[in-house]
Amino acid sequence: MATSKPTKPDAKPSAKPSQRGRAAGVFAALRNMAISYEMKPGERLNELELAARFGVSRTPIREALNRLASEGLLVESTRGYIRKPLDIQEMADLYEARMAIERECLRLAFDRATEQQLQDISEFLAASMATPATASSEKLVELDEGFHLRIADMARNAELKRILNSLNERLRFIRWIDMENVGRDSTQREHSEIVEALVKRDQDRAQAILAQHICSRRERIVASITQGLARIYL
Repeated sequence: MATSKPTKPDAKPSAKPSQRGRAAGVFAALRNMAISYEMKPGERLNELELAARFGVSRTPIREALNRLASEGLLVESTRGYIRKPLDIQEMADLYEARMAIERECLRLAFDRATEQQLQDISEFLAASMATPATASSEKLVELDEGFHLRIADMARNAELKRILNSLNERLRFIRWIDMENVGRDSTQREHSEIVEALVKRDQDRAQAILAQHICSRRERIVASITQGLARIYL
């Protein structure tokens, strides 16, 4: 009589859904703290204190800090991690990378954008321009990012958009400060000119406006970092 083979026990899940959800929430919260510089430049992060703050074990804290280091927001030290300092050259490099990615997105948009997408970005711009200048810098930067991400959507390249999202997050604090200093009149004007060039199929003009749009922000890095540091420590 044939004997049946013993069945193998089901593989133990790596984490319960609630644990995975809590770990994701911890990571998102720590990421926001890093992006907004609630973690001060050069501040050493204590796993035990963070675990107590979020009511979790050290494991999801350690995993989150590892991920934030891989994203360039933290720096590993001999005793854990510190918030990466605000660095002029790093910010300049990020703006340069943003320029390269956005110019390629714009180039592809001329080949791939649909009429519906052109209409959508025009409507988004109109709604953005209707937002009062008294809105928070966070809201105004959100609208600015939204405009450029719509051009990335027109490019129809998911990897370019993913990279742009990452660059936006690492530059967001500096852009908040810059928006407070400069306001949004020039930003809205340049956005309008880019859309007009897209509609008229004038790629050279669109690329020139985009380059000026990003370069003018890059040129104010030193002033923005100086003011940003004052904001952080006050």
